[in-house]
Amino acid sequence: MERYFYLALDLLSIAFPLVASFEPRIAYWKKWRGLFTGIAVMAMVFLSWDAIFTANGVWGFSPRYTLGIRFVHLPIEEWLFFLAIPYSCVYLYEVMRYAVRRDVLGGVARPLSIALIIVLTVVGVLYFDRIYTAVTFLCTAALLAVHVFLLKSPYLGRFYIGYAISLVPFFLINGILTGWLLPEPIVWYNNEENLGIRLNTIPVEDSVYLLFFLLLTITFHERALQRAHGDLPPNKV
Repeated sequence: MERYFYLALDLLSIAFPLVASFEPRIAYWKKWRGLFTGIAVMAMVFLSWDAIFTANGVWGFSPRYTLGIRFVHLPIEEWLFFLAIPYSCVYLYEVMRYAVRRDVLGGVARPLSIALIIVLTVVGVLYFDRIYTAVTFLCTAALLAVHVFLLKSPYLGRFYIGYAISLVPFFLINGILTGWLLPEPIVWYNNEENLGIRLNTIPVEDSVYLLFFLLLTITFHERALQRAHGDLPPNKV
């Protein structure tokens, strides 16, 4: 039964958001077009990245907890991860939009983003020889720069709240994936390619990785919302 473990994590991650998608107040299902566009773009980027890193030993997957079905170096469960986790995280984002009526962080979103761009760029350049750190930090800094200086996205304040909320279940799931409560990790990391700093069992880079893939997904999700409704207060969308 151990080989079903990663698959079970994927299914448990998406189960409640999928059932709750048809709840009338959030009406998540009505927003699927932009959501799945975002997930598709994000998945193309991240699955390519994932396959290259796996092939080069930056990280890998334990056969003990996977079914043994692989496509382009990646277990089928990893492909499902890039559907289940963004679907669930954006669901939490939509619940936050409904529950938090004001853009609480709107006034600090731009300076916070600029500070993140600077820090991520500096760390990425200083540790350019560590491929996971460099790619994750520099790509995230670049995406934030696009939002701040080109798109001038009005929703970054809301995004940061949604991101902070998503960190809680993400760290729970990712903690299990990286060996918390298990005899060995489902996903292992080559510490020569990261900073070697762990939050429990999770490389610190994973928190930036989440910011990158969630913001990339939200970019297309929010674009669809704005086309349909304009930049309305979250409780009116």
